[in-house]
Amino acid sequence: MTETNYNYVDGEWVAAGTGETFAVHNPADRSDVVGEFQKAGTADAEAAVEAADEASQMWADTPGPERGRILRAAGQNLADRKGELTETLVREEGKARPEAAGEVQRAIDIFGYYAAKASDVGGTVKASSSDNTRLYTVNEPVGVAGLITPWNYPIAIPAWKIAPALATGNTIVFKPASQAPGVSRKLVECLDEAGLPDGVLNYVTGPGSEVGETFSTHEAVDAVSFTGSSAVGDTVGRQANETGKRVQLEMGGKNPTIVMPSADVDEAVDIVVSGAFGVTGQACTATSRAIVHEDVYDEFVEGAVAAAEAVEVGPGLDGAEMGPQVSESELDSTLEYVDIGVNEGATLETGGDEIDAGDGFFVEPAVFSHVDPTMRIAQEEIFGPVLAVIPVSGYEEAVEVANGVRYGLSASIVTQDLSEANRFVEDSESGVVKVNEKTTGLELHVPFGGMKDSSSETYREQGDAGIDFYTISKTVYMNY
Repeated sequence: MTETNYNYVDGEWVAAGTGETFAVHNPADRSDVVGEFQKAGTADAEAAVEAADEASQMWADTPGPERGRILRAAGQNLADRKGELTETLVREEGKARPEAAGEVQRAIDIFGYYAAKASDVGGTVKASSSDNTRLYTVNEPVGVAGLITPWNYPIAIPAWKIAPALATGNTIVFKPASQAPGVSRKLVECLDEAGLPDGVLNYVTGPGSEVGETFSTHEAVDAVSFTGSSAVGDTVGRQANETGKRVQLEMGGKNPTIVMPSADVDEAVDIVVSGAFGVTGQACTATSRAIVHEDVYDEFVEGAVAAAEAVEVGPGLDGAEMGPQVSESELDSTLEYVDIGVNEGATLETGGDEIDAGDGFFVEPAVFSHVDPTMRIAQEEIFGPVLAVIPVSGYEEAVEVANGVRYGLSASIVTQDLSEANRFVEDSESGVVKVNEKTTGLELHVPFGGMKDSSSETYREQGDAGIDFYTISKTVYMNY
């Protein structure tokens, strides 16, 4: 029997007032129904906001160490249920099991990190220029935070938004993506079981046009943090700005890795292919473009083709290296871009065909060579396992190509030339810059965010930057 999952509002698991639900299917086996979820409407979202608003002062007044204790207990609950969470993530989103387990572990680590940080949320003391005066700052929570998260990292991204928001004393209304809401529901369960007070965290599933828009526009919501596509992010940002909210947007990417002549080509291939085809290319930081110096271009393409053809594609629960795309629409989009690349004149070296591997949305990882930087496959975010390999004649041209897109999220260079490495750090128009590493993969204690159309360029996420977004500073002059 299919499990029916409920919204979590004011400390209670409740059905949507609409009386409607929607089914989530396993993208590796469409006959496998992961669960039924509430198709909430505007009234349900408003009820969640009202609960968060009502609990706001109580949670803000809760001492930081006590908030940290609850986060620490929630992290332990996640750890105790890691196997269950991993399987849920694989079933509803499609990741390979090791990838899913790594994402769950990241959520566990994030809660541990911000549990410790909760005791340090205070302020700073400064020397006053006047006698008999204490000058200091106090960091206070912003209030009610509206969190809207994507399907591609359905527990890690909610964790890195929820944990700092709670650590700093904010209450939350949270809408996960409808393609993969189950693992984040279990995250909410872990917080509930850890003793989180009623109303502090509210979880509502349903369409963005009603639930998301309510969270973005309601007068009682003070801050909105969104991760997802640029098109939706632009709408969320406009709605939130019109109502004077603090806004944090992280959106798409078209991430390059530059490969220079000094690179070990085999190592470069491993770095690029891992970044391009890991998590089925469904990461905002995925390597979409390999910008390769002509001196090593042919050797690199040969290696990339061999590596792509060696990737085992299939259901994550069966031990495959690369799982399915999350939905039929995502698969269709990838296949369409493969056709676009061929029609534009790029050479499809390998892959790009739909795979008959059970009743799922599987596609072969694709490698294109002889890609011109102006082609659509070199300019537009594909969000699937498609790699465009672009030849260049030198460092300056490589950087020009790397920066020549509307996005600026993550970028890397593979080189043994220290001068090139340092120049690239300065020259790259991206929020994350890596040397001799893949564009994917993030440390949780340093800021994360993009530039240009990849981000609102307002606040960063993770590390101390996560604290900054959810707090506002009050300066105190104490004359005694």
